[in-house]
Amino acid sequence: MREAFQEQLDSIFSDLAEICHEVETSVRHATQALLDGDAEVAEQVIAADAKIDVARERVEDTAFSLLSLQQPVAGDLRVVVSALRMVTELERMGDLSVHVAKIARLRVPEVAVPDEAQPTIARMGEVAEDMVRRVAAVITDRDVDAAIEIGRDDEEMDQLRRGSFTQLLGDDWQYGVESAVDIALLGRYYERIADHAVSVANRVIFVVTGQFPVATESA
Repeated sequence: MREAFQEQLDSIFSDLAEICHEVETSVRHATQALLDGDAEVAEQVIAADAKIDVARERVEDTAFSLLSLQQPVAGDLRVVVSALRMVTELERMGDLSVHVAKIARLRVPEVAVPDEAQPTIARMGEVAEDMVRRVAAVITDRDVDAAIEIGRDDEEMDQLRRGSFTQLLGDDWQYGVESAVDIALLGRYYERIADHAVSVANRVIFVVTGQFPVATESA
């Protein structure tokens, strides 16, 4: 019985890592669609979100089955409940990628991001994608040190967001209100992807140690 229980726990974490890889692809393709003004790629991101939703349901079904049939206690209960919270975070990251893709699609045949803002937005996309990729490894390996590093590295995303606002509020911004709103929203979407990545990493730390990192616990 115990062996079967552990196998189900392991399958949950394998599914979580696989969802991370799906989200990583969504982030990469959403950024590509955004910077290239590619409606076809944007549509692919939007359509692929259904696969993430199905995977979330699979994780939830397995977790609820364990809770109801195995009645885990102590550390095992912590793992199952944390997995439920993590899969919700991952699904939200996928949804945020869809939001990015929808802005790209909305502005076709134009490119949503003006030339002046492209380097900042492109870097936001790279940082978000990298954080999701590293979260997948953290989930697979349950690596506390790597999880802590993800939390520390989130500062770059915060700096990029502040930099994008500086551009929007500058006297030399010449791209109009509509473009400014797009950039503000995009900055928020990428920042939230990073925040969710940190939250998932923190939950892995909680699974392993029973404690959240000081001052970074997610609500």
